[in-house]
Amino acid sequence: MAKADIGIVGMSIMGSNLALNMERNGYVVAVFNRTAQRTEQFVGTRARDKNIMPAYSLEEFVELLKVPKKILLMVKAGKPVDDFIQKLVPLLEKGSIIMDGGNSHYMDTEKRCKLLEDKGIRFLGAGISGGEKGALYGPSIMVGGSREAYDEVAELLNVISARTEDGSCCAYLGEGGAGHFVKMTHNGIEYAIMQIISEAYDLLRTIAGMEISEIQQIFEQWNGGRLNSFLMEITAKLLRKIDDETGKPLVELILDKAGSKGTGKWTVQSALDLGVAVPSIAASVNARILSDYKEQRVKLVRRYGEFLRKVGVDRYIFRNVLEEAVYVAALVAYAQGLHLISVASVDFGYNTNISEVVRIWKGGCIIRSTVLNLLRKAYLSDPTLEHLFFYPEFMNEVKKGVDSLRDVIITAVNAGISLPVMGETLLYIYSLLRERLPANVIQAQRDFFGAHTFQRVDKEGIFHEEWE
Repeated sequence: MAKADIGIVGMSIMGSNLALNMERNGYVVAVFNRTAQRTEQFVGTRARDKNIMPAYSLEEFVELLKVPKKILLMVKAGKPVDDFIQKLVPLLEKGSIIMDGGNSHYMDTEKRCKLLEDKGIRFLGAGISGGEKGALYGPSIMVGGSREAYDEVAELLNVISARTEDGSCCAYLGEGGAGHFVKMTHNGIEYAIMQIISEAYDLLRTIAGMEISEIQQIFEQWNGGRLNSFLMEITAKLLRKIDDETGKPLVELILDKAGSKGTGKWTVQSALDLGVAVPSIAASVNARILSDYKEQRVKLVRRYGEFLRKVGVDRYIFRNVLEEAVYVAALVAYAQGLHLISVASVDFGYNTNISEVVRIWKGGCIIRSTVLNLLRKAYLSDPTLEHLFFYPEFMNEVKKGVDSLRDVIITAVNAGISLPVMGETLLYIYSLLRERLPANVIQAQRDFFGAHTFQRVDKEGIFHEEWE
């Protein structure tokens, strides 16, 4: 019997769509799911008459694979990944390759790389972005782990990935957990941009008093210009949806509680550990947490009322100023995330090519957008770029739009509306473009109560003062 080129464990929507993607591109795929019913349903419907081979035990699954055996895990992050690795290892020959395509924490990937290397099994952590459609038609794939293993699966991964004018949206980004670190940060940026768009929606709805249909048209127009992105595109589309039951825009009927799966939180935690400021991303995580306080918010408003106040704006001027503010906030969210990746690359020895990160984000992934062309240009011109703020063309865009960002925030504050990400973005810009911050007072306080010492601006050395 013919053998499969690759096996996929986990037949959820992502796993099954990736299997169909691989099969469509000429590969024979073996599939296995913990519950046999899901495998049966898949091969009996969407995978019928395709080169997809079902297995109903791990032993049978492994036997279906060509040597060296290549397995892609598409299971829930955490313990399920470890459980499957533990069950698979005794069934595999040395030199086999296991890839984890889920949203695993990069430190877990680091541990798995070392554990499996000792057993002669090669491991890859592959961050896969693009949602269910991306998995089926071409995702962005961020790979880390064994370089040797990547070289053996590179052709397959590149073929199934999205493509842009710059090539396939798949790249090897470094040893160990590099791929999952980049995917985690990608998700952090995603949190920030989603929040920015929701803040723009709130301002147009609450301050400008626009109907959903008007906001939909504005977002559609913005998507046709420099704010072109997957997230702006789908927001314009979802605002069109009318609820069959009520005849109202469906988005207005959705409870204002946003869920999360943890990758945004991981991004912020990792940034704190590495000493990197990502306030726009942190604010977006906090905004989701606050949205979950729905019951408390309702009680508080009933007790104290809202702080909302009516402010007058010229709707046409306001939407143009807001477009500029959204653009700047998005640019800075990318800058914070890419700064985090560059610091992690040095600290963890990943040697990640940042221009390659930006290149593979241009297609397939959730944060694909037109602004990535500028960011790629920046890192191609200077691969050692410390921060995007040091790239003149990027900084010119920020300087042109910072007044619009400030004016939007002032208007929102006067109206009693919070703008978590836009607000933090402005403070981040102001802080980075301030030569002297009041941290001297904090360091003096630390020395006063804890003898933590301080440095001086007028001479070298470490000092301590007896303050009383």
